[in-house]
Parts: sequence; C-alpha cells; structure tokens
Amino acid sequence: MSQKLTKSFIDSIPLAASGQTFYRDSELKGFGLRVGTTGKVYIAETKINGKVVRTTIGKHGVFTTEQARLRARELLLMMAQGTNPSDVKKEANARGITLEQTLADFLGARKALKPRTIHDYQKCLDVYLVDWKKKPLHDITKDMVAKRHAKIGERSQAQANLTMRYLRALFNFAAGQYENSKGESVISDNPVKRLSQTRAWYRIERRQTIIKTHDLAPWYQAVMNIKNDTKGKNRETIRDYLLLVLFTGLRKEEAACLTWDNIDLRAKTLTVLETKNHSDHTLPLPDFLYELLVHRKASAVNQFVFPSANGNGRITDLTRQMNKVILDSSVTFTIHDLRRTFITVAESLDISAYALKRLLNHKMNGDVTAGYIVSDVERLREPMQRIAVHLANTMGIPATPRQLAI
Repeated sequence: MSQKLTKSFIDSIPLAASGQTFYRDSELKGFGLRVGTTGKVYIAETKINGKVVRTTIGKHGVFTTEQARLRARELLLMMAQGTNPSDVKKEANARGITLEQTLADFLGARKALKPRTIHDYQKCLDVYLVDWKKKPLHDITKDMVAKRHAKIGERSQAQANLTMRYLRALFNFAAGQYENSKGESVISDNPVKRLSQTRAWYRIERRQTIIKTHDLAPWYQAVMNIKNDTKGKNRETIRDYLLLVLFTGLRKEEAACLTWDNIDLRAKTLTVLETKNHSDHTLPLPDFLYELLVHRKASAVNQFVFPSANGNGRITDLTRQMNKVILDSSVTFTIHDLRRTFITVAESLDISAYALKRLLNHKMNGDVTAGYIVSDVERLREPMQRIAVHLANTMGIPATPRQLAI
C-alpha cells in the first residue's frame, strides 16, 4: 500500500488484528510504516547486493513523521552505498563491550573452569583492574597495559604477570567471540602483546623450597603437637591434612576437597576427581595413611575427609596452625613445599620416571614409550609404600600412625 505518510494518516490507521501490515511512502521510496498488533513503527528498506534489507527507525509517537523521514533518507543513502545499518549497529554494540561483560561472557562459555580459577579471574578485575571494569575493550591501550603491569609489579611481580595473563586471555576470547556481520573480529589487537614485544614480563624464579631431611623430624613433632581443646576442636583435622599432603604429594585444594566418596578403605585407595590436568587421579594408600583415614572415618561429621570446625563444608583456613608448627619447629614451609618434599623423596628412592609422573598425576605428552604403559593403581602401591616408609623412618615414627587412635 503506497501513500504519502503523514501524521494524520498514520493516526487514522487501526492496529492490526493479527500479523503485520506495511504502508509505503509515495514520495520517498524505501520509507515505510509497519503496523502490528501493539504499535506502529517507521522503517527504511531497499536492496543491498540484490537482497532486500529492512531496518527499524523507531516508533510512531516517539519519532514524528518528519523526523522519521529525515532518518530514512540517511539510512537509505547509507544502504545505497552498500552499508547495512544493522551491521553498523551490531559492530558498534560489539565495540562497546566492556571488560566486565567480557569476563561474564568468558566464564559463561568456559563451563569447565574450576571455582578457584573463576575466583582468581574475578579477583584480578576487582582488585587490580577495578577502574577498567566498565571500560570498553577498545579503550584499553598498550600503554595502559604497560603502566598497570609496572604498577602492580611494585607490589608483587608474580601478581602483575598473573593479572596480565588473565587480561590477555580475555582479549583472545573477545577476538573470537565478538564479530561484525561479515564474520570479522571487532577486536583487532591484543594490547597485552606490548609486554612480550618489549620483554617487560617479570622473570619469576620458580620456588624450589622443600622440608629438608634433617628438618622432617622436628616438623613432624610440631605437627603432632597440634591438639584439640575447648578453643579449637578442629586442630587435629589440620594435623591430619598436613600429614596426608606430605604422604601423597597432592595439591592443596585436591587434598582439602576430598570426600569420603573419594576414599575406598576396602581397596585402600583415594581418588581425586577435580585435578589440574582434568583427569581423575587414583592413588594407593600406604599403611600410614590407611590407618590415619580409618581413624578419621570413625569420627566423620560430614562428607568431607577434612571438615571445617563448624561441620559445614571443608577446612579452608590453615594459617594459625601452620604458623604454630613453624614457630615450634623453626621449619618454615608452605603447603606446596610438602608436595615438593614428596617429589624429592620419591626421586631419591630411584622410583621410575613413569611411576613418579603417575604418582604426581603429570601428563606425559610427547613420550611415545609412556603411551604403551598401562599404569594400574596396584603398580603404584609398592612405590607409595616405599615413600611412606622412608618418610616415617626419617621422622622417627613407625610406618603406621596407630598412636593417633589412642
């Protein structure tokens, strides 16, 4: 239907009973009105590369007829030059994506991320990049990245590197996620590349600390001095946790998250389901740990092997009791030092490289021979027992902690 679109004419048009009705302006080809069941909307339409393209201008009442006609002229000229207004709008919206929205989309797409990783990403934005959260990605420049990296580095070089690695990952995600109608990325460059181009990344030496052989006995005695009392009814849980980490080499969160469903006392095994390399990790229990876990099972209060003090959830804060061990033994250590100590002891016992990697749940990428070896958990029982006996002897204790049940 073609007629000059005027306010009086448009006001006289009834809403559609169902569907949509189109009215085309007789004076400006391509300018029109779409009438639906709930409203009247101005449109502009023409062909681009032989295909009809229709774009919305706005509602009648919000736009006057003359305002809509002027806007239609602009859009029709743009389309005559081969540009789709919808593409322009889509690209503008994509270019306006903020860092905060990018993180939300990133976390939504990466459903397999562990809670700890999610926490670390959010912490980097909330603590180190909080003033950038509302900024569009396009407003974050290479100079900004270089200056912020240096500023964070004044406090912690490791944290500066970590924050920028996370920011780099978000930009890489955005480059693949946000595109224009032609399938081209609207994020053309990753500003974090400046750190590589200028070799500005901080060189962080990997920690190599362990509990030395001559320190194991005093460390163990200090750990065993951790006793429950009226002020702390969960101290012995932390004691047992520290011993389990030392005797298995598990990572901090892997051990803390163990549940009784992960423990098979009949088969004398434990299994970690949420591991760093995303593969289940089953270990045989040496006698020492078997006796420890039997004792813990008898007084279990919830599903966690190492429950929190109030019985809700698992242990989280070990700081006070670890500091007490450090004070009593004069042996400074971290949880990961216990893992490194386990590894060092295993290597000193000439345990095979294949068994050692399996004990630590390290992937053997590129090792052709390893691909032909089926590593059954029972094949690890003997090396696990050897490590446990060596640790127990070094610390001056029997191979099993039966005294814990007394």
